[in-house]
Amino acid sequence: MIRTGGVQQIARGLCQIMGREISKGNFNTNISQMTPRGTLQLPWSSINSVRTMAVLPWPFSFQPRDFSLPNSSWGSDMRRLYEHYNSQCEVETDDGEKKWGVWRRLPSYNRSLKYATGGVYLSKIIQSKARLFTRNIREQGAGFEYVVFVNKQEQKCVCVFQAGHLLEGPPGHVHGGAIATMIDTVTGTHATYLSGPVMTANLNINYRSPISLGSTVLLTCSLDKKEGRKTFVSCQVTNTDSSKLHTEATGLFLSITMGHLLGG
Repeated sequence: MIRTGGVQQIARGLCQIMGREISKGNFNTNISQMTPRGTLQLPWSSINSVRTMAVLPWPFSFQPRDFSLPNSSWGSDMRRLYEHYNSQCEVETDDGEKKWGVWRRLPSYNRSLKYATGGVYLSKIIQSKARLFTRNIREQGAGFEYVVFVNKQEQKCVCVFQAGHLLEGPPGHVHGGAIATMIDTVTGTHATYLSGPVMTANLNINYRSPISLGSTVLLTCSLDKKEGRKTFVSCQVTNTDSSKLHTEATGLFLSITMGHLLGG
């Protein structure tokens, strides 16, 4: 068990990694080693190592905000579908115990990388001003309101998506680029869940009928096949009862490593 003083030292050391200034005390000691696995070797006698940055809440006493939870902008269809799938994420056994269901809700943060397990390059990434594109509008309901559920057993993924007024393309309807963004987001999320980190290699999209601003649609993705580093996914965008097809697409995703992201 790490003592309180040790935790404080860890926090201050990690603040140094993030390039933040500490006004109290003298903390000019440098990090002596950071391994590719994200293990920090800190030069303090009270501790030997910290496994990863993920073992501490970020930043130390703050949990990241989950943008996939219901808020006041969600309409009745959005809430209904959320409850439908969320109720299947946890089931109760005959003995009264709760266990995981077939579906799993994926949290969505404004910048998920800053909460991930770190490596030698993570501090540089966090110091940038990058923001997850679909979560960069502060006003609730104005842009992309969505929640993603995955079913690993059936290799399926669904997204409940409500389009805000800032996503207008044709008058009164959602911009095609915004629809493509959601398709890329959900198919990529599904491929990542099945194959680990991926990047989009190809998206083929066919628009069938427009989507009204403010309406809720359902994106349903399924795995077509996997070939080595390649993951093939198909997606359909329909109204909430799946009786009307708005858009259909196929995507090809390539598995990557941190080396690929950093140009190695």
